[in-house]
Amino acid sequence: MVAGSRESRTGGKYAIMGASFVSGACPMPMTQTALEAELRAAFPDADIRIEDLAGDGDHYRARIVSSAFSGLPRVRRHQLVYAALKGKMGGELHALALETLAPDQAG
Repeated sequence: MVAGSRESRTGGKYAIMGASFVSGACPMPMTQTALEAELRAAFPDADIRIEDLAGDGDHYRARIVSSAFSGLPRVRRHQLVYAALKGKMGGELHALALETLAPDQAG
């Protein structure tokens, strides 16, 4: 029985009534469209390609080519992407493999 619930016997079957669940405990996965929109808002000049690696909306690969990355080391580029996602990593977005390039590095 779910904590805080009551069972009632109806026609030989038990129905659980009054069950309470924690809303937001397990956020819905981020859609590919939503991920791309977040990244485009942060990097408007970017060429962005996103691939859903597992088909579950929870594991993506993103290739982002933006002038915002010019002269920056890879760690700093990734930090900019994570900041653009506003805390969604580890919640709505479980895994994101990143390739971040400046325009002169893109082939």
